[in-house]
Amino acid sequence: MTLASATFERPIFFDDYVEGQVYVFGKTVVSQDEIIEFARKYDPQSFHIDPVLAKSHAYGGLIASGWHSCAMVMRMMTDDFISESASLGSPGVDEIRWKKPVRPGDTLRVRVEILKTRVSQTKSDRGIVISQVNAENQDLETIMSMKTTGLFLVKDLK
Repeated sequence: MTLASATFERPIFFDDYVEGQVYVFGKTVVSQDEIIEFARKYDPQSFHIDPVLAKSHAYGGLIASGWHSCAMVMRMMTDDFISESASLGSPGVDEIRWKKPVRPGDTLRVRVEILKTRVSQTKSDRGIVISQVNAENQDLETIMSMKTTGLFLVKDLK
């Protein structure tokens, strides 16, 4: 398994994705204001929007919505991994797990491992890439994980 860092050469076409390859990239610092703003709009539970009430909750303080974590990961994926690729989008994600709370001041990054690649059986101009995506905090603890399926154009048609 090889590890690529934030200075890696991005995979562009389906042909560039190699099973076992690991990419680590992104950096976002989570602010209290951002947690509250997202939650007020999309997930207004007290432990996401009220720092005082959140202290008496099971989490012991304000935490980001799991959906906010997903959105932050998607932003880093777009900015640092797939924005210049031949991506055709995704039919979906599986197995989303929120493993640790995200708190104000946390710094997040993304770790992607390519699990499986195959050319589409019905459309030979595209390939399917299955990846394990983990978001990690500054202590390298996994805060969120999901399995993704991406569709990409094939560069070298045979």
